[in-house]
Amino acid sequence: MDEKKERLEEIGQDIRKILLSYIKAESFTFSSGEKAAEDFLMKHFSDIPYFKQHPEYFGTYAIPEDPFERAVSYGLVKGEGPDTVVFIHHNDVVEIGDYKLLKPYAFSPEPLKEELLKIKDSLPEEAQLDLLSGDYLFGRGVCDMKGGGAIQLALLERYSRVRGLKGNILLLAVPDEENLSAGMRAAVSLLKELKQQYGLNYRMMINSEPHQRKEADKGIFSEGSVGKLMPFIYARGYLSHIGKVFEGLNPLNVMSEILRRTELNLAFSDVEGREMAPPPTWLYLKDNKKQYDVSMPLSVSGCFSILTLNRTPQGVMEQVEEICRQSFETVLAEMQKRYQQFAQVKQLPEEKLPWTVQVTDFTKLYEEACDNYGEAFTGPYGEKLQEIKKRFNQGLCSIIECNFELVEFIYQYIDDISPRIVYGLVPPYYPNVSNRYYTGLAPDIADLSGQLCHYTEAHFGQTYEVEDFYTGISDLSYTSIREGKETVRALNTYMPLFGSFYAIPIEELEEVSMPCINIGPWGKDFHKLTERVYEEDLYHRTPDIIDEAVSLLLNW
Repeated sequence: MDEKKERLEEIGQDIRKILLSYIKAESFTFSSGEKAAEDFLMKHFSDIPYFKQHPEYFGTYAIPEDPFERAVSYGLVKGEGPDTVVFIHHNDVVEIGDYKLLKPYAFSPEPLKEELLKIKDSLPEEAQLDLLSGDYLFGRGVCDMKGGGAIQLALLERYSRVRGLKGNILLLAVPDEENLSAGMRAAVSLLKELKQQYGLNYRMMINSEPHQRKEADKGIFSEGSVGKLMPFIYARGYLSHIGKVFEGLNPLNVMSEILRRTELNLAFSDVEGREMAPPPTWLYLKDNKKQYDVSMPLSVSGCFSILTLNRTPQGVMEQVEEICRQSFETVLAEMQKRYQQFAQVKQLPEEKLPWTVQVTDFTKLYEEACDNYGEAFTGPYGEKLQEIKKRFNQGLCSIIECNFELVEFIYQYIDDISPRIVYGLVPPYYPNVSNRYYTGLAPDIADLSGQLCHYTEAHFGQTYEVEDFYTGISDLSYTSIREGKETVRALNTYMPLFGSFYAIPIEELEEVSMPCINIGPWGKDFHKLTERVYEEDLYHRTPDIIDEAVSLLLNW
């Protein structure tokens, strides 16, 4: 029996056993339940003979000032030499509200399967076929992404048995990926500490997020991850009674124009090679009225998501500013035209409406309040920031609500009450990363995906294609960063919560920068009742492919 075959013998049984226990830790994102995943992992590591002999090589790394005292869990199998492959997966899962009466079965795949069979006719046709085929494992987290985590854990244990291991394998399990990636942002600091402590040379990070296939017989390797920005718009109007509409300015009108010009606007979708970022979509829109009355709202708040392949925050925000200006100009021109028509019928003076285009980024609004009131503003503002941070950590408000609460607070110190658009960014920020942006990569790294494609063809008769970006958004965004100083300047300018409330360790990220690849099992319906993973991939194919990648990277 050759070494590889011996190393992977019956690994599918281990993966299944690990996974069924792992998902029992109901680690809902941004909750104290994520500690259950840490407990599971610490128990798992402590039961492995290698870690019993080397307890210094596994543990947890606390996320600073975390409201739930969550931590990154890690295990290091230390071999000969500095070269290191990093495994990464997230251990949080989304809520199970969509399971309704099946909630008790969400984390028990076999009972869940029986219950789903009872209601199969209500399921989408593809889910019905997959359920009846017996080829898929159903359940919350089996796909996104404790399935991939179980593969990594099973492989790490196998590597811990190898005598004279060449190189090192470091596994990181992080919380909060489905929320703000607090775990991965903290993991960057852990990577730096472990690098310095053990003299590690990070060759590549391997994530095992599930992949969705465009064609059923073609898998996907991703050599990077899409970036994400969330611009916010705050439209301030001018109040009037609905019987005197031309005496005011309805911010809903302005915001609607901005929304129309941005929703699914392909001008925001940058292109790299044959890949194109999905266009933006709006995630939040709300006026400030708390109850009904016959006046228009004073302000409207909203934000939308932009995915990027190569663009910087600064470049995106310049485009957002231009659309805000164009939208405001269009609305004012239409208002003026309609007022003239109204005035002619009513025989009113056809005067020019008093409004002008005002578009301001967040920092300029903040500086205006500082100029107006000095310490009488900055003192209360600092207290307000701490207050909303506390309420956010208690789960009493969302990151979006916190952002707009700050903007509304600043407006108490703005003397200019004329209509205005304020724009900026809401956390989180995900940098776009791809191996295509590296120059001078070692041949075994540069050609890794190509070699893996040949391997899957030869050993499984399975075709895989290579994409430059995983478009589902992932923690791989924090494997490297380009133009770090420019990014910091942009986030300081546009993001009210950047700093003590939300931070990215950009200097440390530059220090531990490494290429990346996503090698995960085929899955479907992430975050849905019918979430499932293809068992052949989960138990056999994906662990074999990851093992081959590790062998190539560490020259086994």
